[in-house]
Amino acid sequence: MKKHFYSILLCFLAFGFYQCKGQTETESEPYTYKSGSFDGIGKFYKGREIAHVMGYQGIGWLERPEREKEENTSRLIENMNIQPGDSIADIGAGSGYHVFKMAPLAGNGLVYAVDIQPEMLSEIEKKKKSSGQGNVRIIKGSEKSVNLPQNSVDKILMVDVYHEFSYPVEMLESMYKALRKNGRIYLIEYKGEDASIPIKKLHKMTETQAVKEFEANGFRLKENKDNLPWQHCMVFVKK
Repeated sequence: MKKHFYSILLCFLAFGFYQCKGQTETESEPYTYKSGSFDGIGKFYKGREIAHVMGYQGIGWLERPEREKEENTSRLIENMNIQPGDSIADIGAGSGYHVFKMAPLAGNGLVYAVDIQPEMLSEIEKKKKSSGQGNVRIIKGSEKSVNLPQNSVDKILMVDVYHEFSYPVEMLESMYKALRKNGRIYLIEYKGEDASIPIKKLHKMTETQAVKEFEANGFRLKENKDNLPWQHCMVFVKK
């Protein structure tokens, strides 16, 4: 009887240890887990709950006619100062909305369209064929990697997608490796500081939160181009 009691006690303590381990952010385990919100996955990084990924069913929203007016996507592209010969990666490229705005400007350079959803990549492939844009390379990423060669890109663009990464630490590590020495990351996120912007809370980010996460992974904020209607345009470089 006593042996049975100690076995139960041991199992209880082991269960408690496992549960506590998931709640504590450490160097080896940067994420915490707890009951999350409806729009989140119950996984947290630096105090921020990670949002659910928007599925390919949202292609229509990505391609909505009013997007230019709402987000001023033309100015966003201008902010990137794309030069002929630039090698650019659009991480979480979705339907390729920004890819085919950047590709003509890159000239003899390359634009990598990276996404994890086959349906999104298929949509980009269709656009590539219809546009005849030969400098677009389609890459299937994973939850933990952008799957790009080391030192291969001058600029990385992420539009309203970073907050959905299930493994932000691993993704930033893979981007750090892919980015050239003087390369730049353009992080575009809806402004979490502005409650009037009609976007769900978990699909926004504050500048403070973004800096906290990027600085922990080898980057520093060079500038925040505050010239978009609803979004931050934060420019990060390697420390």
